[in-house]
Amino acid sequence: MSRVTDMLALPRVRPDVALLGALVVITCIGLVMVGSASVAVADRLTGEPMYFFYRQAIYALIGLVTAFVVLHVPLRFWQANTFTLLGGGLILLVVVLIPGIGSAVNGAQRWIDFGPVSMQVSEPARLCLILYVAGYASRRQVELATSWGGLFRPMFFMVLASFLLLLEPDFGAAAILVTVAGMILFLAGARLSYLLVLGAAAGGAVVLLVLSSPYRLARLVSFADPWAHPYASGFQLTQSLIAIGRGQIGGVGLGNSVQKLLYLPETHTDFLFAIYAEEFGLIGSLLLIVLFSIVVWRGFVIGRRAIEAEQLFAGFVAYGMSAWLALQAFVNIAVNMGMLPTKGLTLPLMSYGGSSLVIMCLLCALLLRVDLETREPIRRQPS
Repeated sequence: MSRVTDMLALPRVRPDVALLGALVVITCIGLVMVGSASVAVADRLTGEPMYFFYRQAIYALIGLVTAFVVLHVPLRFWQANTFTLLGGGLILLVVVLIPGIGSAVNGAQRWIDFGPVSMQVSEPARLCLILYVAGYASRRQVELATSWGGLFRPMFFMVLASFLLLLEPDFGAAAILVTVAGMILFLAGARLSYLLVLGAAAGGAVVLLVLSSPYRLARLVSFADPWAHPYASGFQLTQSLIAIGRGQIGGVGLGNSVQKLLYLPETHTDFLFAIYAEEFGLIGSLLLIVLFSIVVWRGFVIGRRAIEAEQLFAGFVAYGMSAWLALQAFVNIAVNMGMLPTKGLTLPLMSYGGSSLVIMCLLCALLLRVDLETREPIRRQPS
C-alpha cells in the first residue's frame, strides 16, 4: 500500500502559476457565460432559466475530481498503455456508429446515452489517440526520420479514426486530430517532405468530400457570403456577427445580450464566444484570447523543457495537449467571427457540454503533470 501511495504522490515542486491561473480563470469565465448565454433557451425548454448552468457546474465538479486523480498518475503509466488507449479510442468510434447504441442529434451520430447523461465519443477518443501518437513518437524517432514506414504506421490509425469521425459526421474533430498528430510526429523527426505529401493528399480528400456533399458545399457557400441568405443557410453566422458587432469596445454588460434571447442558435455551446463578445466587447475578447495564449505558451515551454531533459513522451504529450487546445479555441472563435465554416467544435473549458469539459480538464491535468515531473524539486531550507 505504501508503495502505491508513494507512486501516486505528487512531485515536490512548484507548479507553473501562470498556466494554472489562466486555466482557472478561463474555466470560471466559461461557467459564468454558460449561465448567462443559456437563460432564454433553458427557460423555453425546461422552465428553469439556470438549468444548463447547474448541469455545467456538476460537469465542472466531475472534471475537477477526475483531473485530480489523473494529476496523481505518473506519465509512465500512460506511456506503458498507449496501445490499450489506441484500441479503446478506435472501439469508441466504432461503437457510436452502431444503430441502437449511438444517439443522433441534429443529424450527427456522435453520442452514446447513459441514462440522464450522454458522452460525445470523439472527445475521449481523441485524447486516447493523441496519447498513442506521443508514445509512438517517443519510441520510433529513428524510423520516423528515415523511412515512410515509420510515418505510415501511426498515420494509418489516424486516417482510420478520421474516417470513422467523418461517418458521424465530425469533420472538425477529425481535422484537429490529424493536425495534432502530424505536429507531434514532425517534432519527433518525421521528414517534412513526407508530411507535406500526406497533407496534400488529405487536402485533396477534403476537396472531394466538400464537392461530393451538398450539405458541406452549402456550408462553405454560406460561410463565404452569409448575408446572401441571412434567413436560411447564413442565419446562424449572421446572427453571430450581429452579436459580436453589438459588443463594440466594452460590451453591453454581463447578462445584457440581446442575441441570446432566441435569436442566435447554440448560444451556450458552439456560439458561446459570440455572446461573450457581445457582453464584454473587444476588450473582453482580447483578454480571453490572451488567457488562451498564456496556456499555449506555457504548454510549449513545458514541452520544450521535457524534451531537453530527454523525457520525450512527456514533451510530446505537452505539445500535443497544448496544440489541441490552441487549435480548437482558434477554430471555434474563427467560426464565430465568420473566418471559417461552421465545424461544431466547442470553445475549450467554456462551452456547455459534459464530455468536452471533462476531457479538457483531463487534458489540463496531463499538461500540469508534465510540468510537475519536469521541474526541479523544491529544496528544503535548513532549519
